[in-house]
Amino acid sequence: MSLLASLSKKSKLNSSIKQTAQARKSEGSTADGLFKASYKGYAEVLLDDPMRADALYNWGFALLHQAQTKTGDEAAKIFQDAIDKFAFCMLINPNYLGAAINSGVAYMDFARLKKVMPHDKLYEMAKKQFESANAIQAGTASYNLACIYGLRGDKAASLKALEEAVNKATLPEVSEILDDPDMASVKGQAWFIEFIETLNNKVEVEPEVKEVVVDSTSSKWKLAERKFIVEEGVEAEPDVIAEEEIATEIEVLPEESTTKTKTKTKTKPKPKIDTETEIK
Repeated sequence: MSLLASLSKKSKLNSSIKQTAQARKSEGSTADGLFKASYKGYAEVLLDDPMRADALYNWGFALLHQAQTKTGDEAAKIFQDAIDKFAFCMLINPNYLGAAINSGVAYMDFARLKKVMPHDKLYEMAKKQFESANAIQAGTASYNLACIYGLRGDKAASLKALEEAVNKATLPEVSEILDDPDMASVKGQAWFIEFIETLNNKVEVEPEVKEVVVDSTSSKWKLAERKFIVEEGVEAEPDVIAEEEIATEIEVLPEESTTKTKTKTKTKPKPKIDTETEIK
């Protein structure tokens, strides 16, 4: 970071700290406006810090996989911690594809752990994260969305998402789809059987040639068995395949992206401090 950028961020931080102090002395809509303005300032200070974003992403990724080995309240606590890390990562870099994908995966795992209904807020949060991933790179989370729609019994939306995954070359193998527990409720339905038959016919007619998509990651973003293959923060050769089965991913950003947007997060609260300290 250049000296000028560093000074600018320090000035922004001090301004946000002062707004927080003013908000605490204010009431009603005035206080809310000041708090929101300070949050925007804090978010801008955190933007464009690649190393911190990578650290948070990989921390969340590790927590996600640890949570998948636990049960009950212990698993729930770790899933929430992973979600918080991904949220903070996306606050720093709103275009962090891996964080969007795996945040959705964590919410789905959490929903399964809690045994909630498909319209529960945990599934809704997973849906929002997958939609964010698709906004960053079209089609990357379409299959996951198809699973959520399938669980909800929304035939039209599930089929549309599956077709988008086909068009973007991100659909898993047919055998994986048929073995997917999230698709269990639709496997016997006529529209799904027809879709699978179309895929099988396509495989029989066309030679098996896998499209190489340099700016894509894995074609399957699923739960424990849908490992998101990436290595964040490393510019990997497009034709190099990781030998280990641990999940790795490649962050995909739009060219010359300098997006500076405010992102809502769910981060763990820090210990309350009653005084504001100006950064000097």
